[in-house]
Amino acid sequence: MGLVGGNQAFPPWTAPRSCAIIGLVKIETIAVVGVGRMGANMARRLKETGHTVSAVYDVKHGVAQALATELGCGAPATLRETAAMADLILTVVTDDAAMRGIFAEEGDSLLGDAAGKVFVNCATVSPAVHEEVSAACKEVKAEALEACMASSITQAREGTLYLMVGGDLETFHRVEPILRDLASSLRHVGGVGQAAKVKALVNMVMNINTAGLAEGLGLGAALGLDLTMLKEVFSQTGANSRVLQTDGDDMIAREHDCYFSASHAAKDSGIANALAKASGVEVPLSVATEVQYRRLISLGLGELDKSGIAELTFPGRSA
Repeated sequence: MGLVGGNQAFPPWTAPRSCAIIGLVKIETIAVVGVGRMGANMARRLKETGHTVSAVYDVKHGVAQALATELGCGAPATLRETAAMADLILTVVTDDAAMRGIFAEEGDSLLGDAAGKVFVNCATVSPAVHEEVSAACKEVKAEALEACMASSITQAREGTLYLMVGGDLETFHRVEPILRDLASSLRHVGGVGQAAKVKALVNMVMNINTAGLAEGLGLGAALGLDLTMLKEVFSQTGANSRVLQTDGDDMIAREHDCYFSASHAAKDSGIANALAKASGVEVPLSVATEVQYRRLISLGLGELDKSGIAELTFPGRSA
């Protein structure tokens, strides 16, 4: 399971950037389902790197239409039409229920015209749902990969995502030229469901670190310490973390423009905690972190960036 990225040469069977080969069928057209902040920027990135984005779809049809106008592509009214317009369908939806909805066995569904298609599912959902979707795709002679993202909106736009991919290795290699234009690093981590497990643990640890930093800085503020000094000391000691670099200043300045929302943090910690419970592993720090993020949601602050958890810990703040 080596890292795939950097300047590694394409294997001899790899197609040019504009297409990839699936068996004897070229992937020449791509649709994106779920064009919120991440999905829309991924669609833009694919378009500007020479791929044919043929369709975009979102439950908020006006959002999809606006993006379609920008990209010069279709904005079908149904999931079935969307699948019919592309060889590869990239999905970026919110949660387990949304994922099950777009791959429903009845009614409007991506499975309605899925034979021969490849689905790359990027949402952070539970491993079991990725396994369900993969099985449903195989039933209709389609392929599905999970491509879990450990990245931000900005990285989606710049094509510097970190993607953890689970599923059939041959299918991964076949769509790799397309994924390369979205990601600076790709890592195949195993079969279907494995990437979702890794992503859950990544976000579990990240969320714990974020909550811990908010408590440390909040207590520092209550003690009357200079927070710029405190942050510098943290950076030079065992208190250092990636989160300190990305969220520390925002916590102090109360600038919580959303790159990764508190509501998503709560959801992702919940996925990890459910996996821990099923495995018989105690994760009290993660449980406490989920409680904090769910408290933010209850206060109507779920759409703040995850740095907004500092609103619960700094003295004198409204939360």
